[in-house]
Amino acid sequence: MASSEHPSASTSAGEAAWRDDNLDNPHAVADKAQRVQAMFSAIAKSYDLNNRLHSMWRDQAWRRKAVKLCAVKGDDVVVDVACGTGDLSLAFADAGPKRVLGIDFTHNMTVIAGHKRAARGASLATPVHFADGDAMQLPLPDATADVVSIAFGIRNVAEPAKAIGEFYRILRPGGRVCILEFSLPTNPLMLAMYNFYFRHIMPRTATLISGDRSGAYKYLPQSVNTFLGRQQMVDMLEGAGFTDVSQTAMTFGICIAYIGHKR
Repeated sequence: MASSEHPSASTSAGEAAWRDDNLDNPHAVADKAQRVQAMFSAIAKSYDLNNRLHSMWRDQAWRRKAVKLCAVKGDDVVVDVACGTGDLSLAFADAGPKRVLGIDFTHNMTVIAGHKRAARGASLATPVHFADGDAMQLPLPDATADVVSIAFGIRNVAEPAKAIGEFYRILRPGGRVCILEFSLPTNPLMLAMYNFYFRHIMPRTATLISGDRSGAYKYLPQSVNTFLGRQQMVDMLEGAGFTDVSQTAMTFGICIAYIGHKR
């Protein structure tokens, strides 16, 4: 769930995308996009189970809250970037917009999203489509969406500012952007508990469940701990042109929903 191309030779089958020697700051790794793509390709089948289990079944509630914050209208077009296996896209569809497009640069993820959409069948009144695409170069014309979202994906993009610029470009005036992302709790006790769980328990159990050899669950906690802070994210959104940017903290600040508007 991020950007660009197919995995390079450095992330070929059988070789870990993330190792101790490139995890000091994964956002500074030159071929981050290819490594992230290889990682998500490897864990796609177990992605939903690990999400549910290791968020203690809170991840879907976070998505529903994000949809509510976007105040979706019946004539809205929603573009869900880094849609992964489609959970947020389908949550938006339940809010009754005109249509929803989910975009992800990992094909294995959009395949699973398509299966989920098919399983919903007639219960989906809103058309939902999934496509492969790059967050930093969205395959859409200017001013075509009313809501653009990205859930737990902005930190996986090689150049977050470039992706946010793309979100602004494809939004119509009056449109909203929603960035749902992990953050660090501000309470010292909660932070200590969070870091112990996120660094020592989750990587072991998630790797065991997934059988992952890509290093995905070493990358996850480090990618959160080394990513932009809350004010930096607000500044980046405002720098792209968004106004009235707000932050909504959920579950002791573990998850933040950033909402911005295009005038």
